[in-house]
Amino acid sequence: MEFFIIALIVLLALGLRVVDQYERGVVLTLGKHTSTRSPGLTWIFPGIQRMIKVDLRILTVDIPRQEVITKDNVTVHVDAVVYYQVKDADRATLDIQDYRKATLTYAQATMRDVVGEVDLDTLLTEREQLSKDIKDIVDKFTDKWGISVDTIKIQNIELPQDMKRAMAAQAEAERERRAVIITAQGEFEAAKKLAEAGKILATSVGSMNLRTLGTLEKISSEASQKTAFIIPADLFEGFKNLTK
Repeated sequence: MEFFIIALIVLLALGLRVVDQYERGVVLTLGKHTSTRSPGLTWIFPGIQRMIKVDLRILTVDIPRQEVITKDNVTVHVDAVVYYQVKDADRATLDIQDYRKATLTYAQATMRDVVGEVDLDTLLTEREQLSKDIKDIVDKFTDKWGISVDTIKIQNIELPQDMKRAMAAQAEAERERRAVIITAQGEFEAAKKLAEAGKILATSVGSMNLRTLGTLEKISSEASQKTAFIIPADLFEGFKNLTK
């Protein structure tokens, strides 16, 4: 009798299982799915039943760097990260051998296909949209495994060295072009202001004389061997009147 009690206690102890809050326990009885246990303390029959715990938290997996040829025949290296979550513990356990590896493999193949269908400019400028396209394709396919893909983000795009040099030269040429345009615009505005100032000086009595006096003041403050002869502007006006 004592032996029976001890054996029962050992059996009960061996069958105790704890399912964490973020897990579900898929129970197989003699190889057949019989139940799925919720979080908490539970018990299975040792030797007859076994329980597979499935993590329901959002998981991440890195897509290793892949060599991909774009639509315009440029070889690039691309990597990404996948955020996914098990929505159905039963299907993720019973319908696919290794849902982690399967999700990664399919996401990797889809990324190569999507990137290979666009040219380099699209890949560089529309990275977010391409990431969303990859996510939608993978999410639709893995849904039958009970997997929901939350996000796929393309992280790094590595270009060939000659392509990097060409893009750097193009960027430098663009910066120089903009600098020339800005300088020309500044000179144009300055010329307009000078022309307006000339018109004002020409029509204002005494303005030219004041301007001349200001110039003389600047010259006199500098050490110089030169001698300046100042001819009043009114003298030229007199000559103009005589010639008319």
